[in-house]
Amino acid sequence: MADFEIAVIGAGVVGLAIAARLSEKHKNLVILEKNEKYGMETSSRNSEVIHAGIYYKPGSLKATLCVEGREELYRICRKHNVGHKQITKIVTATNESELMVLEATYANGRENGVPLEILTKQQTLALEPHINTVGSIFSPTTGIVSAHELMDCYYHLAVSNGVTVQHHCEVVGIERRGGEYAITVDEGGQRSVVTSEKIINSAGLYSDKVAQMAGIDIDKAGYRMVFAKGSYFSVASTKAKLVSRLVYPVPHKETLGVHVVLDLGGRLRMGPDTEYMDELNCDYSVAESKRNVFAESVRRILPAIADEDLAPDMSGIRPKLQRRGEDEKDWIIVHEAQRGLEGFYNLIGMESPALTASAAIAKHVEGIL
Repeated sequence: MADFEIAVIGAGVVGLAIAARLSEKHKNLVILEKNEKYGMETSSRNSEVIHAGIYYKPGSLKATLCVEGREELYRICRKHNVGHKQITKIVTATNESELMVLEATYANGRENGVPLEILTKQQTLALEPHINTVGSIFSPTTGIVSAHELMDCYYHLAVSNGVTVQHHCEVVGIERRGGEYAITVDEGGQRSVVTSEKIINSAGLYSDKVAQMAGIDIDKAGYRMVFAKGSYFSVASTKAKLVSRLVYPVPHKETLGVHVVLDLGGRLRMGPDTEYMDELNCDYSVAESKRNVFAESVRRILPAIADEDLAPDMSGIRPKLQRRGEDEKDWIIVHEAQRGLEGFYNLIGMESPALTASAAIAKHVEGIL
């Protein structure tokens, strides 16, 4: 008999949400997390935005689960007193040539079922008089959330349902043995084996490597990820009141662009940029040398920001399935039974809007289970 019914690999926001939901019906779960605490990587290094679902390809998992997850996330935040605010968002066209992109973005969002409104230049400036605009999209359902409080919520829900959480526990090997999986873990140099009937691979930046451990050819399967570092700069407190909501530029092929982010404390940040990495290197430092380029980018939408108003803040790393120049790729959430791995579930490329969609992703995984 296996030690556990379900082993969730990775205690980011998605892994925690899955464990919290599944543990309502399944009482023998373990979360295996290599770091000293849950949510120390991508889940805690992002814009903390509750996305409306504007940008994603209609019918994709990103679009469907973002829209569903957004409303569920607001419900969870209200029920469990998780810090959040439905702050709203403006996507601004800064010149006439961007209006076509703005209109296409609006049409895409509406097809996804997102409530949106097109605003004229005058209507936009009435809301945000300091931004550069010739017209915009207003998104009333966009918000911000404390990612740490949300993960605390999922963690405590899971633990109260009897989930075992093993920190400092890195998965280094997976072997299928009969009707269960033998998972080799490394705990500070000491290796041991735990067994589980099912595995849910929610390992974030390392999810393709975990899939590879299970015997999947990740290149043939299209699972090998690339990594994009995104840096943020904080804005001087004297300029923090220039905007009252999130302000984004029109989206580009590979990124939503450097945008204006407010947090729950009223602090103003700019970011993230997109810096593709040749290999995964968890160096989260923010280069001071980026400041001038950042300021130039920011001034496109918020002209009053001077170079000296910006200071290096934080960075995060996005696990992406799309290479530089490629069109956006959807999340991979799949049961690998057809590869001979009955009971092995992969979640690959879980970049934004995974935080927003976390509760809906958990429900989706439960449905597959």
